[in-house]
Amino acid sequence: MSDFPNPGHDHDACADRVVRVARAVCRQRGVRLTSQREKVLDVLAQSHQPLGASELIDRLADAGKKRAPITVYRALDFLLQQGLAHRIESRNAFVACMAGDEVHDTTVFLICRACGNVGEAPAEGVGAAIDRVARDAGFTPDLTVVEIEGLCAHCVGPARRASIQ
Repeated sequence: MSDFPNPGHDHDACADRVVRVARAVCRQRGVRLTSQREKVLDVLAQSHQPLGASELIDRLADAGKKRAPITVYRALDFLLQQGLAHRIESRNAFVACMAGDEVHDTTVFLICRACGNVGEAPAEGVGAAIDRVARDAGFTPDLTVVEIEGLCAHCVGPARRASIQ
């Protein structure tokens, strides 16, 4: 089931949960979740909308002093490698992984065109079907990303009402 938060929910609680799970995952894997990596993850988790690197840099600025882009990119690389963040290819932007340490063969990203939020839904069987199509074509994929744009449950009602009027 995709997790589209209710508008006005407690973003701090979401971010706290994501960071807490990330700490545990990194401890279990024997990798370091440095303070820089944790701050980047926290900023991503504060928003359910995909953020570009420049937006991240702006949001991470301390007292008007921006962080060096290379430090943000390195943190993003680490978070992506560990599955703690995802790249939304169609937006050239990033979101925190809301699934935590759950293992899923393929994740489908559901992107709401009205509110901009991204839902993350495990898609059992989708990865196997994609692998089969690729294998049948003699192709070996390096990256599989499934993104679907539409309206989330919170926006579909108001959008339908607006289209009727």
